[in-house]
Amino acid sequence: MSHRKRNYADGLRGLAKLAVDATKGVTNVVQTMHGNIGGAPARLFSWPVYASIRGITTLVGGALDVGLARLAQALGESETVAQRELLIAALNGVLGDYLAETNNPLAIEMRLHRLDELPAKPKILVLVHGSSMNHAAWRAARDLGYTPLHLDYNSGLHISTNARTFASMLEEKIDTWPVPVDEIAIVAHSMGGLVARGACHYAEEGKLGWREKLRAAVFVATPHHGAPLERAGNWLETLLGVTSYSAPLAGLARIRSAGVTDLRFGYVVDEHWQGRDRFEIGIDARTPIRLPEGVACYAIAAEKDALVPRASAMGDHPDPDLALRIPSEHRWVAPGAGHVDLLERADVWDKIEDFLRAR
Repeated sequence: MSHRKRNYADGLRGLAKLAVDATKGVTNVVQTMHGNIGGAPARLFSWPVYASIRGITTLVGGALDVGLARLAQALGESETVAQRELLIAALNGVLGDYLAETNNPLAIEMRLHRLDELPAKPKILVLVHGSSMNHAAWRAARDLGYTPLHLDYNSGLHISTNARTFASMLEEKIDTWPVPVDEIAIVAHSMGGLVARGACHYAEEGKLGWREKLRAAVFVATPHHGAPLERAGNWLETLLGVTSYSAPLAGLARIRSAGVTDLRFGYVVDEHWQGRDRFEIGIDARTPIRLPEGVACYAIAAEKDALVPRASAMGDHPDPDLALRIPSEHRWVAPGAGHVDLLERADVWDKIEDFLRAR
């Protein structure tokens, strides 16, 4: 069994870099508020002070990075600690795009991998986790007669960016599979369902071979039409910008990653977000992206889901062009369950198994 390895010192370097960047960001916010409240004289006389803070922070950050880089070479790689990896996955969910843009060692790189060394089967089940999670989210998964493949990805990147990479990576995996692949099924939770839908779209666009082998997709609490909490965060940012005194704080609301803001309406392809300010209040202007043809698609929702409304999880929408039209017999609501509870519940896995066998 292969374990992912991460260098402890590289993790420390990533945290140090993030702390330095955060210090600079907060300094900018405080300086702006100081200037807005005190006017031109305050802006003029306080500038050297804030510039000094930023300069010292940069020097300290550089020294930390050099020192920890040397420590990384000395320590080498060590076995992954599951709790630390979960924390890193959560951090990537919130700041993953920023971590990637700044080449922070904490940024997660996508991988499609197995957790066992059993003989490969001609049937493959791809498990795609949700936002701020990793493959550990599927620890309650069962042997459903497939070889399971886990997709780990930086959930802070745009959903369509992850979808493109996933589509290409799965094609490479199928091409090098030890035995001929007869069929593929996907089980995806939350944001993972949007990533899976986007991957299907790009696989069709690129005429990738794996798409023809895809037979079933089970979407578990997937926000096909968005999550209200992200839209609420967008309104909070707008309200903070109403006055000049609170306006600098609106910048703090913009720490939300591209992946999170994609959840506002359920963006799955580049065209859904390109050319738009992702923090600007707007209407749902998506072009319809249908479910993959020839694939049995199923939807599971949680009765007590505070993150994803039932209608969104089921693909229902008042606009008939956006409605996904999942058949009633392909739907199920888990009684008394919450958004994350679905991953642990035995009755949910019973239903997933029923869906895949019925297909």
